[in-house]
Amino acid sequence: MKPTQSKKLSELASTAISGNDISSSCLYVSALAIIYSGQYAWIALLMVGVVLFLFRKIYGEVVGALPLNGGAYNALLNTTSKTLASLAATLTLLSYMATAVISANEAMHYAHILFEGLPIIISTIVLLGIFMILSIIGIGESSKVAIIIFIFHLVSLVTLSLFCGLYLINHGFDVFTANSNIPLKEGSIMTAIFFGFSAAMLGISGFESSANFVEEQKKGVFPKTLRNMWIVVTVFNPLMAFLALAIIPISDIEHNQEALLSFMGGVSGGSWLSFLVSIDAALVLSGAVLTSYVGVTGLVERMTLDRVLPPFLLKKNKRGSSYRIAIAFFLLCVSILLITNGKLSALAGVYTIAFLSVMVLFGIGNILLKLRRENLPRPEKSSWLSLLIAISAVIIAIVGNAILNPAYLGVFFEYFFPTILVVMIMLNRTLLLKLLLKIIKYFLSPIESVLKKSNVGILHMVDKINSQQFVYFTKNDDVETLNKVMLYIQNNEHTKKLKIVAAFEDGDKASDQFLADLDVLDREYPKIKIEFVQLEDSFGPELINKLSKKWKIPVNFMFIASPGDRFPYKIEQLGGVRLII
Repeated sequence: MKPTQSKKLSELASTAISGNDISSSCLYVSALAIIYSGQYAWIALLMVGVVLFLFRKIYGEVVGALPLNGGAYNALLNTTSKTLASLAATLTLLSYMATAVISANEAMHYAHILFEGLPIIISTIVLLGIFMILSIIGIGESSKVAIIIFIFHLVSLVTLSLFCGLYLINHGFDVFTANSNIPLKEGSIMTAIFFGFSAAMLGISGFESSANFVEEQKKGVFPKTLRNMWIVVTVFNPLMAFLALAIIPISDIEHNQEALLSFMGGVSGGSWLSFLVSIDAALVLSGAVLTSYVGVTGLVERMTLDRVLPPFLLKKNKRGSSYRIAIAFFLLCVSILLITNGKLSALAGVYTIAFLSVMVLFGIGNILLKLRRENLPRPEKSSWLSLLIAISAVIIAIVGNAILNPAYLGVFFEYFFPTILVVMIMLNRTLLLKLLLKIIKYFLSPIESVLKKSNVGILHMVDKINSQQFVYFTKNDDVETLNKVMLYIQNNEHTKKLKIVAAFEDGDKASDQFLADLDVLDREYPKIKIEFVQLEDSFGPELINKLSKKWKIPVNFMFIASPGDRFPYKIEQLGGVRLII
């Protein structure tokens, strides 16, 4: 959603879009933590808050250095290969898919409590369709809806907390004391907290969403969204678990886990508060659906620009929205809903493993950024200790969930393999087309005319893909650096043409040694035609845009080496130029 660079999103709008997803977790994660950790659930949820605090620095460093849409995909694309970046993108897409379907379905279950005659499957499809339309209308209009939902949710949680507090003042802590003396199901305290922490990590889903539409946010807004989401999760998730343990026996919590907060409202304030919380639950879960649409659009746009997904997805309407992405995502979600007939427990496995894996890969992206792009300017840095602790904590959560629900792994791979297969086909399409050509030659050799037509058509398609020119901006790089550039392009891009551009000022020009090195590379890589262009100009955004228009080469097909601290421009000012060295 970035073509009409009109109005950027404010702190409140950006927080609301990503925050509706993560803040809705208190509706289910408090009950989950209590089931596995008992009276220590609030401690497990506080531990999740600590892990999320560490990830604030991790996301802040990576996105601060590379403020482009794509999240973990963008981080890995600029620090390693397209294949690993595409793996992160696949996991992110699966996470958004599961989030949208589960949230929409759960929202309609809450709505069903309010309106008993409501058909859940049909209303879920209608809800998915409404947010598809909002996404097509534009992110600006979507944000207004998100803000209303987010503010109403926070007001509802504060109201519920106040009435639970008044209930405690009037009735005392007898229930909490009784709950604290109940023997733990999982044996030791450490085991209970381990499983409670693993289940509670579901509560941070949505934290990665802000990184997927960072280009639509005003300058300086992104780190504030991370701070705001962290505050909401760290305050309300442990608080809801503590209050539940203080006013409701654990046996009743287990029987009402699907609508625990609504039950708490009924106990502490009466039916009106239970009704209010149910309305809030339906709305904020609907807001999580909007988060999925916004995040998917930003991610898929970036992947499509990098030729990882088919280019027809980039078609835009008059409002500048990529409507085909929204429609495709809607159809995918509806198909999964109908295939499962609304019984979405299996999707929880995809939901859990996918988004926790994305968090791990984002941490790995931060490690690679430190090692391979150490000179790249960034507004903040995470320490090595906090980075390793954060990654280890998420891995522990993945292991814990696998132990709690071993069937989830099988379900996850059932969805993961077909999705990654599509991405791998796109990444290796020229190789597959050539393989297809050989198969055609083998089976259709007796029919010479058919063979010739197929041969010409497929070769034309391969040539069309490889005809895309790429640009690398240099300034007297040595032969070792230039060789790394050629290796990257040979291994990651489909092209036969590379322009190496050097911009000089004050009458300078390329050295004889540099020209000799280019001759060596030209002989070393005969399949890639190297064209050296020497300009008397100043390197910067203006030159990049001018050459992009002149040569009709998109900016994201232009590369540079990592700039140092003295580089006069920020990476986002270069319009999407990629770092490959």
